[in-house]
Amino acid sequence: MTKKADLAKVYEEKARARRARNLALAEAGVEFVDIDRAYISEEVTIGAGTVIGPDVEISGATAIGARCYILAGTRIENCKIGDGVTIDRSVLAGSLIENHTTVGPFAYVRPGCDIGARVRIGDFVEVKNSFIGDDTKVSHLSYIGDADLGSGINVGCGVVFVNYDGKEKHRSYVSDDAFIGCNVNIISPVSIGEGAYVAAGTTVTRNVPAGALCVDRPKAKVLEGWVERRGLLKGRMEKRLGTEQPEQPEQSE
Repeated sequence: MTKKADLAKVYEEKARARRARNLALAEAGVEFVDIDRAYISEEVTIGAGTVIGPDVEISGATAIGARCYILAGTRIENCKIGDGVTIDRSVLAGSLIENHTTVGPFAYVRPGCDIGARVRIGDFVEVKNSFIGDDTKVSHLSYIGDADLGSGINVGCGVVFVNYDGKEKHRSYVSDDAFIGCNVNIISPVSIGEGAYVAAGTTVTRNVPAGALCVDRPKAKVLEGWVERRGLLKGRMEKRLGTEQPEQPEQSE
């Protein structure tokens, strides 16, 4: 038998074993979009009514509850996932996800996370070594690193927990029902109190008491006519403002 034939036999055997594993899960009530395109380790457990999309990889000591949706392109390793969870095109490792939480698309849940029930971890959100309480929403484009967040918190777009000072990691705390506006930097270690508001664009460098507003940005200045005075008008804007110079006629010789 040639080397090529040997390799073909090895991969055919792997495919048969993978299909047998997935068929056993299907018999227990797991649904597959494409039973030949799911890669699930032997030690993984999955509850009945859960749907597994194509090109999903689940490995390690992972336990997934009932009636979940694990959508295409997701990778899960060593996680415990509750019932009714939806995970869309995301990577999760070494974490706990409670019931009815949604993750993704394109989220990254790194090891050491404990994410509560009915939480929203949205697109392009990264969470690392953090606790997030029930009903908290982190909808898009944020980094939650080394932080403890309570319940019912809104985390706006572009929020970053700045947890590393170049030498050591630091931890921050956000209490229940706080509101964190868009494009906020939280310079750890700080605490944000219950029901506090942090205005968009703020850099938080000290503790914020419960019920307080934290705002740290200069007052906006508008300089009217500045673009025209600097000679920066272009194209359609020049025509609209009537500042475009007419073309000079060619000089006849």
